[in-house]
Amino acid sequence: MKRVAVVGYGNIGRYAVQAVEAAPDLELAGVVRRQVAGALPPELREVQVVDDIQKLGRVDAALLCVPSRTVPDKAREVLELGINTVDSFDIHGEDLLRYRKEIDITAKEHGAVAVIAAGWDPGTDSVVRALLELMAPKGITFTNFGPGMSMGHSVAAKAVPGVKDALSMTIPAGAGRHRRQVYVELEPGADFQTVEANILADPYFNKDETFVYQVSCIKDLQDVGHGVLMERVGTSGRTANQQFKWEMRINNPALTAQIMTAAARASFRRQPGAYTLLEIPLIDCFSDDLDELVMRLV
Repeated sequence: MKRVAVVGYGNIGRYAVQAVEAAPDLELAGVVRRQVAGALPPELREVQVVDDIQKLGRVDAALLCVPSRTVPDKAREVLELGINTVDSFDIHGEDLLRYRKEIDITAKEHGAVAVIAAGWDPGTDSVVRALLELMAPKGITFTNFGPGMSMGHSVAAKAVPGVKDALSMTIPAGAGRHRRQVYVELEPGADFQTVEANILADPYFNKDETFVYQVSCIKDLQDVGHGVLMERVGTSGRTANQQFKWEMRINNPALTAQIMTAAARASFRRQPGAYTLLEIPLIDCFSDDLDELVMRLV
């Protein structure tokens, strides 16, 4: 049985522990977090909690449940130990391509596998987008997120100086456009206008219509629900007006953790290097026997 560590114990890390514990073919090696002294959360009392992954003994894969901007450094650190990594890096475009190329070198040098951007978007939504395009090669796909909490955007807003806590809600505006509603709880003495300007300038927010609001307590607003609606209109061969729709409403961190856990399983079936979910056969993500999967799903 493969041993999997959870690195980070925030929104995703809590659900990652549950997902690994529920997997029939994986064993939870432990949790790596900065705070190990003092009282632990009740659910971790029977779990080994350390501040360095090397203190867990043998670890075959690590789920990196840390903010996207810290993922590349953390992945490099763990891969250099020869441990497979899985992350939910959520910054699309050139940053993702650059990260994939750089971490691919590190993974191969140390005989390990990195599965990157293995959340639900990027991640499983990427696979669905590919499937829609496979069915209608010519056309347009609109990906509409929300309404719901964006974990990556919330973390980015919380990192702005003067912000004690933050919640970023994604509101779909149709045709793949979005509005961001950012709620911030400020540190004592922080200037709201300065905080607002810094959030609006952040790459997480500067491409969308964004509104920032000051509130007294983020916990009174917080909900981890989210969703997506993908629509494609395209052409199959020479037949136009093929229309497809994919929709889901989810607990954001729980789904992310489940996908990362499945990706960890797939990592043991790959050659060293970096992969996105788009490059991994779906069959590798299941613990079931191949014949059983074919009987049930084909």
